[in-house]
Amino acid sequence: MRFFLYTPKFLNRIGYAGMALFPFILYENPELKENKTFINHETIHLKQQAEMLVLPFYVVYLSNYAFNYLKYKDHDTAYRNICFEREAYTNEQNLDYLKKRSFWAWLNYL
Repeated sequence: MRFFLYTPKFLNRIGYAGMALFPFILYENPELKENKTFINHETIHLKQQAEMLVLPFYVVYLSNYAFNYLKYKDHDTAYRNICFEREAYTNEQNLDYLKKRSFWAWLNYL
């Protein structure tokens, strides 16, 4: 999957080391550009976004976060239990994951 790496100034202000906004991987620290686990995690998100035609991904992502926040009453727990994050965190160290990943595999993490 083709993507572009970019370092915006706002990431450090909102408390994120990086994020995927199709077709970009944004990162705060230039060292993350060389971190294979980080790049794989964010590339998993790009794949999720592409297969959902981008905009619906964000609707489901934010809805899943809101549901989790109401359930857990904690930002970090709600974030870590978003189905897309669960898939990415579970498979971020498997650098071959995207080669074998099935279509809409994130559904397995609901």
